[in-house]
Amino acid sequence: MVKENDSKSDDNSYIKEFDSSASTSGISAFTSSSVASSLYKSRYATPEVAIREQKAVRWSKVLVFFALLMAVSAVATITCIIIMDEEEAEFEYQFVGFASEIVTVERQKADQIFATMDVLSVTIASAAVATNSSWPFVSVPNWSYKVEALTALIGGEEPIITFSPIVEEYQRGMWSGYSMQEAGKWYAESIVAQKKNYTVELLMNGTLPFIHYYDVQNNFMPTPVMGPVPTLPAWEQYPLVTGHRNTMYTNYDMLQFPQVATLFHITNATRRTSMDFNTDIREASNSIMQPIFEGVDLKSKDSRMVGVVWLTMRWLDYFQNLLVEGTSGIVVVLRSSCSRVRYESVDASDQDPAETVVSYLINGPNAEYLGAFDAHDSQYDNLEVTKVLVDLDVDESKIPEGNCVPTLTLHLYPTEDFESRYLSNKSLYYTGAVLLIFGFTSLVFLLYDYFVARRQRKVMNRIVKQDKIVSNVFPTAIRERLYDAQKEKPQDDLMDPLDFEGQTNNLTEAPLADLFPNTTVMFADIAGFTAWSSAREPSQVFILLETIYGAFDKLAYRYGVFKVETVGDCYVAVGGLPEPDKEHMIAVARFARGCMKKMKEVTAKLEMSLGPDTSDLNLRIGMHSGQVTAGVLRGERSRFQLFGDTMNTASRMESSGEPGFIQLSETTANLLIEAELLKVIRPRSRKIQVKGKGEMQTYWLQTTRQQRQPKMVPRLRRLTEGGDENEAALGAMNDDDDWFWSQDSAEETTKSQRLVEWNVEILSTLLQQVIASRKGRVENIDSLSTIEQEIGKGNVVLDEFVPIIPLKRFDPEELRVRKATASVHIGEAATLQLRLYLSNVMSMYRDNPFHNFEHASHVTASVKKLLMRIVDLDEGKVFRRDGSDRSVDLVNLAGHSYGITSDPLTQFAVVFSAIIHDLDHPGVTNAQLLKEETRTAKLYQKSIAEQNSVDLAWGMLMGPEYEALRACIYQTEEELCRFRQLLVNTVMATDIVDKELQELRKARWETAFAEAVPDHEDDVEREDRKATIVIEHLIQASDVSHTMQHWHIYKRWNEKFFMECYG
Repeated sequence: MVKENDSKSDDNSYIKEFDSSASTSGISAFTSSSVASSLYKSRYATPEVAIREQKAVRWSKVLVFFALLMAVSAVATITCIIIMDEEEAEFEYQFVGFASEIVTVERQKADQIFATMDVLSVTIASAAVATNSSWPFVSVPNWSYKVEALTALIGGEEPIITFSPIVEEYQRGMWSGYSMQEAGKWYAESIVAQKKNYTVELLMNGTLPFIHYYDVQNNFMPTPVMGPVPTLPAWEQYPLVTGHRNTMYTNYDMLQFPQVATLFHITNATRRTSMDFNTDIREASNSIMQPIFEGVDLKSKDSRMVGVVWLTMRWLDYFQNLLVEGTSGIVVVLRSSCSRVRYESVDASDQDPAETVVSYLINGPNAEYLGAFDAHDSQYDNLEVTKVLVDLDVDESKIPEGNCVPTLTLHLYPTEDFESRYLSNKSLYYTGAVLLIFGFTSLVFLLYDYFVARRQRKVMNRIVKQDKIVSNVFPTAIRERLYDAQKEKPQDDLMDPLDFEGQTNNLTEAPLADLFPNTTVMFADIAGFTAWSSAREPSQVFILLETIYGAFDKLAYRYGVFKVETVGDCYVAVGGLPEPDKEHMIAVARFARGCMKKMKEVTAKLEMSLGPDTSDLNLRIGMHSGQVTAGVLRGERSRFQLFGDTMNTASRMESSGEPGFIQLSETTANLLIEAELLKVIRPRSRKIQVKGKGEMQTYWLQTTRQQRQPKMVPRLRRLTEGGDENEAALGAMNDDDDWFWSQDSAEETTKSQRLVEWNVEILSTLLQQVIASRKGRVENIDSLSTIEQEIGKGNVVLDEFVPIIPLKRFDPEELRVRKATASVHIGEAATLQLRLYLSNVMSMYRDNPFHNFEHASHVTASVKKLLMRIVDLDEGKVFRRDGSDRSVDLVNLAGHSYGITSDPLTQFAVVFSAIIHDLDHPGVTNAQLLKEETRTAKLYQKSIAEQNSVDLAWGMLMGPEYEALRACIYQTEEELCRFRQLLVNTVMATDIVDKELQELRKARWETAFAEAVPDHEDDVEREDRKATIVIEHLIQASDVSHTMQHWHIYKRWNEKFFMECYG
């Protein structure tokens, strides 16, 4: 036995030496081919072409740099313009918004003032009716109180409101007596209401007992009697003020004011409210005159106008408290449609041709009077917002000639202060950034140009187009002869594509063919490709062939082997041509061995994307040495071809070989023996019958190991489907099978990825059922974040163990929904997070016997199969304790499984526990950990490894990167707690060494399945107790069975255990 092992060791070391040795033929072939190609290219590179190409390159560089400069300039300019336009647009948008707000508020104020004046007019007329007074002998009781209540609606600082009755010429005497009799009454009311320091006696002393006016020397004069012209004496006023020489305005003839006289004539003619625009007093003021009509029916056209109410207030008050603090810099220009009236003139027709306009500056809640002119900045004329503020809509035909009812218009403009809040230097910053990028790009461009220019000193040769056509079809020597033949025709342009078809019928020209006496031909066929490709899409077939043949092409280049062609799934290569090579058989042998190894690597990598049986594909290679005729058959689609008996024999070597083996003809084997490579070949045990050749003795070319027929291991994820064949295959995956376990690091990585993907598939399917069981209900789990953080804090995992886990009750509607889970998906985000989570779990497993990730995957497979054998939801069948297999009503299904199959979350939690139950297991018993006094032993005391696994897995699952995955697992507090409790109980059940815990489990089993039912338990609690203990025994059975390793032992043990539980 020792000798045999030593012999194998010698063979393997010799094979390694054979693989690592540099083949003279491969190197020489590659070198000679490269040299020939370089010489061939340099033959056609003339100095004139080089100079012309260099100039073209220089000019192209200048053009590129100039184009880059222009592009950067354009980009910088456009960037600056766009940003400035955006800021300008934002500035305009904000201004229009604030302007619209100002206009809206001002219109509301104006409407409120007119409505208030109308209410005051009705109040005065109603007072006359209520007191049964005749006009003009009317006084409003509680005048100050009523007006004060209305002025709150008008706003502003001390608006002046005056009530003036119309006194005819014949009523003057009676009015004088009435005014002196009643003035004291409303003086007294006003003093109290307005809290003035006046006395009634003082005010009566300043009251003139006749209707009067003031002359130019401010001397009061009685209003002259000028025919039937009425007077308009000031009567009740608000606020109560004194005039010149402490006299009262009572009995002052208001018609002596030009503005009032104009308003009175207009109001009297139109019987409607009138107003004017005054810029001579109180900065700029607004006068509104509201008519008062006699009687109760104020809307009647026959009602007589018996008086007016006159309101005067500053325009500045209109523009207060319009905007919020911080919004400043809006100019409001108020224009009147009427020309300015001079205050000094008594004649209302004496108008100033100057425009009636005032300007105000709005700064947040404050307003500032700028003057009786247009104060806006002309640069903002294009942003003007113009809206009509007041339009009394008076019939102009009724207005007395020479008078005018103004239409007031608001014109709003921004200022530089307002604009500065939205314009910044951001455009300059961005422009500077673009220029910096251009500078960096230019530097990179110059560096790149320097390195490229240093490497590429020569220009492309003149026949680059022809070389592209034939470079992958013909060997270098054949290409040279083709070019030479084409060059001899002066009428053809060498820069045009080659035309080989025209040479087919010219028998005077020598054919492009040569005899190569010493070559080795290799045929490589993909075994199983026909059956594999019949179940694949065309794109998948070509992905496989392109990947495999691409890898072979690289090997051919490396070993100096010439690729002849590919026919379907057959790859043909030859050594010893076009450049003769004495060691052609060594180069091809090394190439064949490399192809065999590369085939395994490629198919293993492609298995995840092309299907589980892709790695079952294998290579069957045949080799034969001898002479071949090689050349180009000129004509349609001409190509380089090989002819001769050597090709036929090499093909027979391949077809009569075995998958995964390299079969050599006796000729090739003898050549390798002559090259002192006897130890890498083994004679075939029997001769083979070759068509056209008879019996032939062939040989096997050994690879890096003692070859034998390999086992085809199916994809692990099919193992849960049941069946003896799959079980036997899974059982073959053990340490005794050196073919399976003796793989390189790339294959080990691929195997781990397969295990992860297989577990992802199982858990994804269970999660689909969990989602389907919610009947489309989706809730936000953000509210559970606090509960997630609190779970497990302040106690160890074992303290959370409970003997009874309340499971979800059976719902027939939910079961029907779950049977249609094909249309339910957990989502791409959850799938990616599940794959990431399992990958991290895999990385946290240690490489310990019986406690590694592969062991966890086996336990997962066992748990899944046992859950499936409890009940098959698709078939509606249940395995009974009496061994029968008969259909039952789905409504009673949950009772047969103790409620386990009623809740997909329960199944998911059990399978999930199987995956993580040995996470970070140190490979020693809990008792040993206690002896060593490790950190975890001090923390947990009992079930150390199991509690540590739960804490690690749970802590990782609670990470923010797995939020979508957690949302699939649970969405309510009840689901979260149930999932946690199932996880704790299931993982803790894997500690079968602790005698105390085992005794407790046995006692709980006896209690759960005892014939005598405790009085304090109802049916639901008893069923939950059974389900809890069954789940613990499921994970125990699966965990213990895999530690037996051999599948046939597990199978028998599992069968007995199942029959014991359910048979």
